[in-house]
Amino acid sequence: MARSLNKVMLIGNLGKDPELRYAPSGAAVVNFSLATSEQWKDQEGNPQEKTSWHNIVVWGKLAEIAAEYLKKGRKVYIEGRLQYRDYEGKDGNKRYVTEIVVSDLVMLGSRQDGDGGASNAREESGAPPSVSEEKDDLPF
Repeated sequence: MARSLNKVMLIGNLGKDPELRYAPSGAAVVNFSLATSEQWKDQEGNPQEKTSWHNIVVWGKLAEIAAEYLKKGRKVYIEGRLQYRDYEGKDGNKRYVTEIVVSDLVMLGSRQDGDGGASNAREESGAPPSVSEEKDDLPF
């Protein structure tokens, strides 16, 4: 029997505040962008950096928690799956979107400075540093 795996793990900073809304079913949903960066030196030894932006979607109780505690600039670890969808734009053209649907979220750093350790998030925000829809532990 063939198996497959669709799993994404990212650590990055929020590019905007989460936007909380409710689906027609009543389920909470939050969207935000997440920036991840890589750094290297080019052939001449000059430092280079590239930032990638990811579209993040969070559902249910986890979405409500994300909306309450996450803000632009905050560092988070997310785990989830890739999802591809398309829709028709206002101009009538088909648009394609790649999103990461979150199943686990760990707030890193404090709300004040967006840096530091997960324990700071617990102490300063009153929220648990890790919130998950699943009861699995992190792989590290």
